Amino acid sequence: MSARGAHRRTSITELLRSAVDGAEVTVTGWVKTSRFSKNVSFVHLYDGSSPATVQVVLKGTSEELNARLNIGAALKVQGTWVASVGGKQAWEIKPHDDGIEVVGDSDAAVYPLQKKRTSLENLRTMPHLRPRTNTFQSLFRVRHQVAFEIHRFFHERGFLWIHTPIITASDAEGAGEQFAVQSGPKPESFFGQKTFLTVSGQLEVEPFASAYTDVYTFGPTFRAENSHTPRHASEFWMIEPEMAFADLDDVIALAEEFVKTVGRATMEALPEDFVFFDKFVEKGLLDSLNAVLEADFARVTWHDAQDILASCGKTFEFPIGEGTHLQSEHERYLAEEHFKSPVFITHYPADQKPFYMFVNEGDKTVSAVDLIVPRVGELIGGSQREHRLDVLDRRMTEAGMDLEAYDWYRDLRRFGTTPHGGFGLGFERLLMWLTGMQNIRDVLPYPRVPGNTGFM
Repeated sequence: MSARGAHRRTSITELLRSAVDGAEVTVTGWVKTSRFSKNVSFVHLYDGSSPATVQVVLKGTSEELNARLNIGAALKVQGTWVASVGGKQAWEIKPHDDGIEVVGDSDAAVYPLQKKRTSLENLRTMPHLRPRTNTFQSLFRVRHQVAFEIHRFFHERGFLWIHTPIITASDAEGAGEQFAVQSGPKPESFFGQKTFLTVSGQLEVEPFASAYTDVYTFGPTFRAENSHTPRHASEFWMIEPEMAFADLDDVIALAEEFVKTVGRATMEALPEDFVFFDKFVEKGLLDSLNAVLEADFARVTWHDAQDILASCGKTFEFPIGEGTHLQSEHERYLAEEHFKSPVFITHYPADQKPFYMFVNEGDKTVSAVDLIVPRVGELIGGSQREHRLDVLDRRMTEAGMDLEAYDWYRDLRRFGTTPHGGFGLGFERLLMWLTGMQNIRDVLPYPRVPGNTGFM
């Protein structure tokens, strides 16, 4: 244990990993459960560092102290780490005389998080307290670990992290579902033009790919879409790598390597948390993830996917065929029933995708790709970018865009243009897939959706 850790506290994770019999320890945390009897009492503490709790064995404590050792109370315990005589845990803390300090009281009579199972819906009404529950203890440890593994993945492959603007005048999606940023009586009064919260960092990161070759963004993005589905939120995080001298095959190869590497590393780092998700959130999750992460992802063109849907004998709510868009039900069928694995769908009709995607020969399709995963649906959307200035100008004109406003973007095609590409991955959708959580509101610390800023 470090000198600083020994002085301030020892985390439960560190305690279980390195403490030896008879070690003097200082532990801080909150009461998960407490049980009192005439001669001996037991308090279980958690501190967020691990799914495990530590047992504190109390003898000869006063009724006054026992009355304060309620669920949710914050404690500081100083004592000795000893082998447990009970069968449910190997080790426990024997506190010193006066070794228990109640740092913060908790009134058990009104504490909202009682032993009885609390529904996820109810917990969304108290986002300030739900991190204390078993589910969200595990969830936000996984969220942290996935973020760490994302940065490690790109760092080890020579990618540079670029902080792209949160406030921007660009619209990478062209859907018009942006939050306007306004200061003063006119929308353009502060920055000199209309500005919005970003929907994607892609356009702003492309110039850095033209200078550093391999780059990525990882930050918050915003959509003003009035959607209430379990997969949509108004504020979420995106990972967006961009590679110069790259085509669609390079984008797909990076995407598959990314999902597999980050998924495996996270599961290896937090095995107990994934056992919890497998047991209490989605039965069979571990087997499902392990099978997916060991197999090659499937690959199919948009037109071939339509043929599969047309011949499957299944009735869909939304139409299929030429002129239609793949809906969630179509994507889920392809991933969950036909291929039974994640599937890359490529070569979408040009009129269904944004202006910046590379137009294939014949002008009918673009070199786009979506990765569809079981249970969640679309996880990744990407493409080879259009690097030919004349084709880009035509596409932008067809989309009704102001070429002059995007002259900086067109400059990239004038000066040293290269084939290049990348993808965008929704961080929260990746978390949903890895943990089995079914609603994006349950993988965000403070879910911001239409009608709710995160605090209900």
